[in-house]
Amino acid sequence: MARAAADHLRLADVVQSWRERPVLVIGDAMLDEWRFADSDRLCREAPAPVLTLRRRISAAGGAANTAVNVATLGGRSVLVAPVGADAAGDELHDCLDRAGVWDRTVSQPGRPTPVKRRMLAGDQILLREDSGDPDDPLSDVGVDCLLTAIECATEELQAAAGGGTPALVICDYGLGALPAPVRAWLVAQRDRYATVALDAHDLADWRGLAPTVVTPSFAEAARLLARAGTVAMSTTTRYEGDGSNSRDSRGGRPLHLEHPEIDPADGPSELSVGAAPGDAALRRTDGPTGEPTPAEGRVAMTRDGLSVTGTGVTVNADAGAGVDRALLAESRLAELRAHTGADVVAVTLDTDGAVVGGADGQPARSHSTPVPPSHAVGAGDAYLAAMTLALAADAPLSTAAQLAQLAATSTVTGTGTCVCHREDLLAALGCPVPGGDGRPALVGAEGLTEIITEHRRAGRSVVFTNGCFDVLHRGHVRYLEQARALGDLLVVAVNSDDSVRRLKGPDRPVNPVEDRTALLAALACVDHVVVFEQDSPAELIEAIRPDVYVKGGDYPPELVPEAPLVQRLGGQVRTLGYVPDRSTSAIIDRIRAYGQQGAAEIGAGSRPAGPTPTTSPAATPSPSPTPTSTLGSSPTAEPTATASSGSGDNPAPPPLTGKAP
Repeated sequence: MARAAADHLRLADVVQSWRERPVLVIGDAMLDEWRFADSDRLCREAPAPVLTLRRRISAAGGAANTAVNVATLGGRSVLVAPVGADAAGDELHDCLDRAGVWDRTVSQPGRPTPVKRRMLAGDQILLREDSGDPDDPLSDVGVDCLLTAIECATEELQAAAGGGTPALVICDYGLGALPAPVRAWLVAQRDRYATVALDAHDLADWRGLAPTVVTPSFAEAARLLARAGTVAMSTTTRYEGDGSNSRDSRGGRPLHLEHPEIDPADGPSELSVGAAPGDAALRRTDGPTGEPTPAEGRVAMTRDGLSVTGTGVTVNADAGAGVDRALLAESRLAELRAHTGADVVAVTLDTDGAVVGGADGQPARSHSTPVPPSHAVGAGDAYLAAMTLALAADAPLSTAAQLAQLAATSTVTGTGTCVCHREDLLAALGCPVPGGDGRPALVGAEGLTEIITEHRRAGRSVVFTNGCFDVLHRGHVRYLEQARALGDLLVVAVNSDDSVRRLKGPDRPVNPVEDRTALLAALACVDHVVVFEQDSPAELIEAIRPDVYVKGGDYPPELVPEAPLVQRLGGQVRTLGYVPDRSTSAIIDRIRAYGQQGAAEIGAGSRPAGPTPTTSPAATPSPSPTPTSTLGSSPTAEPTATASSGSGDNPAPPPLTGKAP
């Protein structure tokens, strides 16, 4: 559990680091319209339901929804796309404004804004009506305006980022927003963008771009391989993950892609899931074997799991249930990287998650939760936005893949176009955002340093304390409230589980670190919580340089072990007195006494009764605390006295009694 908490903190640090990252999104923008209706009867003219419209909502779609997700995840998002001068275009502008996207779309009179209208009854999509002709090309003037807008938006983002290089996201869904002259300009200007993410139905149109990451669907990836001429053959597939080949390690016939010799430029290729040519046996696979491609009506999926049009793959018939789309994608990641020129390939598998591979040849698999189709519209846009932001923040590929999948998965809770908010992503990581400043309460050490720097720029003073906080009680709460009153921001450092065991013994902590930090982060007086592994918080004090360092105890601040460090850093040290009869050790002793007495009474055949107040260990007041060099105990006191100046980094050491806070 401690490792999981540390992983979540690491991921939360990345989310924190991508705040205000400049991202330019270009491509096919559209409007998603959702019409919710009731139906309780069929019409007389045909076996069709009679619908009564109850509600209508509009949302950004396509490239526009990717831009919205970049903004809601915390990035600085700019959208450049052709948009019609019509009512749908006006609604799209409103959607972008509400999300905080810098709207740099280019008006195209006479060219309608693409719209996808979905009609639902209950939670079921009954039909979808698409408008906006994908065959209506941009005029020469429209192309020039679009290129000018891209140039201006790039310079605008660079200026806003203080000369930094923006990231670029290209969303090419075949609706005509990115004609050949625009593609050629982007390929020629590739070096102006640090991170380039490409999501295109036809990846072959983007040869020479050398993107950082491509995110094809399974169908799009297979189509690229088919058209690249790598599939009209049956070969033994080498698996990147285990270094073996399919025939030797799995004992079956090899995986291969099969494609007809004649492949019309716009026509589908054929996907067959079963045995290689010449083999009679066919084995069904669990779940879907392909997915429809948006804006293409030529992809049809069979229900028996044996074939799909629109792609081209044959599955080993003898490999058993383990052979699925993820296995196929893993086996072809190296080829996909070679044909796209991308550093990273992320093959999205809708309900099956995604398979991601980079230069190291080690595929990473992520999983998703199956949901109704009406819940997953736009989830790929959230995936693309989070992947781009994470890679732009120099996150490792495995981390970027985790965050991208989590962003997509956390958005599919209801019907509508998926949008992932930064707060929701942090909440999914167990790092809630406490106030209105958008910063998480639970952070890692690196993320905390950045946060403190921002607060200092705003002229805020930082108060710092630390402890185990094993069993949170009233004494802790009162102590933290008084500590918070000494400055503008309270940071609480919490000893890890291993650190508590070293300080308190093998039977501590009672509560794991994820529980202790969650309770502290929920307190209104606590701004940020950070976990440290050492027995002393000295490293954190050096990094944070607090203005006020608070510790619990009835002794002079100069006796606090961290006082010399705090004073050297220019802060103050304050000690706060204990609340009588309130300590973690007393609570634990009381619980143990109750358990021992109850066990004795049960052995005697009577119902256990709680210990009387006069015999409770908590009834005896603790001796007056004196300082020791032991660190990590959380104070249990109500502040009664303040003392001298020094540094403001760490709480004072615990009393000689060893009572744990």
